[in-house]
Amino acid sequence: MKKALVILFALLIAVTSAFSSPRIENKKNESYHIGIVTGSVSQSEDDLRGAEAFQALYGADMVKLAVYPDNFTEELETTIQTIVNLSDDPLMKAIIVNQGVPGTAEAFRQIKERRPDILCLAGESHEDLPVIGAAADLVSNNDFVSRGYLIIKSAHDLGCDTFVHISFPRHMAYETMSRRVAIMRRTCELFGMKFVLETAPDPTTDVGIAGAQAYILEKVPEWVEKYGKNAAYFCTNDAHTEPLLKQLMAYGGYFIEADLPSPLMGYPGALGLDLTAEAGDFEAILAKVEDAVVKAGGAGRFGTWTYSYGYTVSAGLAQHAKNVIDGKSTLLDIDDLSAAFAQFSPKASWNGANYTDAESGAKLNKVYLVYQDTYIMGKTGDKYMHATSVEVPEWAYTTK
Repeated sequence: MKKALVILFALLIAVTSAFSSPRIENKKNESYHIGIVTGSVSQSEDDLRGAEAFQALYGADMVKLAVYPDNFTEELETTIQTIVNLSDDPLMKAIIVNQGVPGTAEAFRQIKERRPDILCLAGESHEDLPVIGAAADLVSNNDFVSRGYLIIKSAHDLGCDTFVHISFPRHMAYETMSRRVAIMRRTCELFGMKFVLETAPDPTTDVGIAGAQAYILEKVPEWVEKYGKNAAYFCTNDAHTEPLLKQLMAYGGYFIEADLPSPLMGYPGALGLDLTAEAGDFEAILAKVEDAVVKAGGAGRFGTWTYSYGYTVSAGLAQHAKNVIDGKSTLLDIDDLSAAFAQFSPKASWNGANYTDAESGAKLNKVYLVYQDTYIMGKTGDKYMHATSVEVPEWAYTTK
């Protein structure tokens, strides 16, 4: 199945064309508010920083921020109420939730019942995409289908013989993650690689973030000894990423990219970097991170997306909502969404398509799956894996 969409963000900033589908109009000079809900610094820092960047661009008078609980699985009602509370503001016109943790769909349903005029947008849903797609006006997720194939292909192309996937039961119950694992496993078979599932503690349980990270720190040396230094590792949880990177730097192994890739995802903490001076400048951030990776002996083994996915989604979805409210964009036009993302990732190469149901083959027009090219720090020659140009095989779209 050929990709329905290729997004090349090269200096594309804004699109202001007329389209036939309905727009939400806003009277000139009318005041309105946009709300963004994210996780905390400890759970999803990039998401929060993107929201803060959008607020810095347009001001705290317009942009209202909220944070859902770290332990969102145990505090479902608090999570729902945190989102719904933004709709109490009579000037609220759009609410963005990134990541769309459990409870987001229910919160959107409640908001629509009381305020159908409010746009509800979700980034990186933890709920089944048909569920959140029915409640939201627009959903943007990482392309777990394509990446299930492309991450393994990149590992193979770098010389890896084993792929170690680290997760826990809550995440593996998500359709997006279980389907990705199935695709990864099949791709490993295709390339003659060994596929391994390892389980680590869920940071949202009683063990907490500290306990989950301590487990990773302890286990990585054992895993490297068991699977060898030509194994690539992948974890589904942001909190696991930093200790995994730290230990792989020290003991060997590859890391193609994070579950939600970014130069900020795990690398600063693992490498002891202070990126205060580079805040918001992803070219400078990448350069500093890459230099530290090379000095730590990780050249050619550690990858990322050059622009933060979580940061771009928080700010980009909010920008898209603003453009729609201002009558400059159409809600479900992918070129308009691309332009909004481009404002916060001006030199990135992206690809993506609508979500396809594995059983029915139906596409959801309100759910977009996107991904960026993979960049391997310190790699000899061309550092990009050109993942956005690779044709993903048709079987990946129906594998589950």
